[in-house]
Amino acid sequence: MSEEFDFIVSGAGSAGCVVAARLSENGKYTVLLLEAGPADTAFWIKPPMGYPMLFSNPKVNWMFESEPEAQLNGRRMYQPRGKVLGGTSSINGMLYIRGHARDYDHWRQLGCEGWSFADVLPFFRKSEDQQRGPNAYHGTGGPLTVSDQPGSSKVANAIVAAAQEAGIPYNPDFNGAEQEGTGFFQTTTRGNRRWNTSQAYLKPARGRANLKVATGAHATRVLIENGRAAGIEYRTKAGLQTARARREVIVSGGAFGSPQLLQLSGIGPAAHLRERGIAPLVDLPAVGENLMDHFYISLMFRCTQPITINELANSPLRQLKAGIDYVLFKRGPLASNGIFAGIFTRTDERQDRPNLQVNTNIWTVQSRTAAGMKAHPFPGFTMSPVHLNPRATGTVRLRSADPFADPEIRQNFLTERTDVEAMIAAIKVVRGVAAQPALAPYNAGEISPGADARSDDEIEAYVRANAIANLHPVGSCRMGVGQDAVVDPRLRVRGVKGLRVADASIMPSLPAGNTNAPSIMIGEKCAAMILEDAR
Repeated sequence: MSEEFDFIVSGAGSAGCVVAARLSENGKYTVLLLEAGPADTAFWIKPPMGYPMLFSNPKVNWMFESEPEAQLNGRRMYQPRGKVLGGTSSINGMLYIRGHARDYDHWRQLGCEGWSFADVLPFFRKSEDQQRGPNAYHGTGGPLTVSDQPGSSKVANAIVAAAQEAGIPYNPDFNGAEQEGTGFFQTTTRGNRRWNTSQAYLKPARGRANLKVATGAHATRVLIENGRAAGIEYRTKAGLQTARARREVIVSGGAFGSPQLLQLSGIGPAAHLRERGIAPLVDLPAVGENLMDHFYISLMFRCTQPITINELANSPLRQLKAGIDYVLFKRGPLASNGIFAGIFTRTDERQDRPNLQVNTNIWTVQSRTAAGMKAHPFPGFTMSPVHLNPRATGTVRLRSADPFADPEIRQNFLTERTDVEAMIAAIKVVRGVAAQPALAPYNAGEISPGADARSDDEIEAYVRANAIANLHPVGSCRMGVGQDAVVDPRLRVRGVKGLRVADASIMPSLPAGNTNAPSIMIGEKCAAMILEDAR
């Protein structure tokens, strides 16, 4: 027997929780939300500094890896993705960054009507409960609490001062009138705890009789009948289940999961599907194409004073005290994410908007792999330049017809010379900031790359050997109006009725910044369009 709902949402992540909550809000429609992972009850999801503990936890993390990257000395890029209610909003660093206004105007210029900055700003504001209060750019009263971080960091304060000494202006709000400048990040936290989309949107909706949330429910394919999405097949501990959709199916599996599910359902490049033993139902070559991600490198510095997270990571006694402080009082080092300050700037004046984001971590790491993170045994801090507008694109393909097999991910980083040049310039920008007088009391010298990477050739070699994905994958179910698009500007999958995609995979290009806030906006806008069409 199959259950029947008006709407089925596959994937309870940053966008999926939003879509399910909004569709069930008026009480008119029944909604099923499927999530392959568990509820977001793990302890380390709650404290903002808990995310390093989730970095390699298979209970809440898909822990994907790319194929070997030819331009990165054959290295694989580790790709943690949330497998839990709230998706990656439950395991990420919680920075609240929307991107540049021109990013969305560019989407409109590509033919995506209704996606200019003026069009999407109301949905950012609708989602937001801004601690600083409302203004033309920010809203209050929305589900998603956006907060200033508690406490401060002497090192972060010095980095902001040093950036200004280097000629980068102070910016009090990266999501306001201007993005460019240096200042302090806000986070998606509330009361010094992570405020993921499960807490923000789903928890208030869970009491609704018309909303069913199924965890441990792994979607295996969308059921297509007579050219229409008729429902979804999913597996639980009880076995294979099916659910029918009277109105629509919404796929919200993220930039890796959504193209994978479409391809498993027979929607994608026909030749590839046949190679994997899947009968093509809709030949849609763009499914899994146009994969993009930001790319970054870490410059690590030894700190002159024991005022960094490294001391916490290397001391069980300090960890115990920090745990007690957080559990009892919601204070101490676990109450913030350790990424206090940042910079948005340009590597050269040819750029019409910032193409460089510098994130500052009050720690350094010896290693960062699928096995986890390991801090240096001495105080340190990191400045990580992120290339915001890379040209290289990759693919997401099926490894096999097995829905439980990881997707085949190819990112093709540094295949474009302009991307290489931007990374070389980015390191020089960060070194310019690090050399300023304001940082002198804290900077005991560059650990990495260090003296072995001074010439452009040496810097390039270091980047190819050490730079990594910034974990902002988008674009693999690209929105647009041509043959290279998967969904139209109302997020409807081409060639299939009653099927939409709502998550970062629909972005036609990368926004300049972290992608969680834009994914939440996409969820808001998709739900609004669905309800409008239903009327």
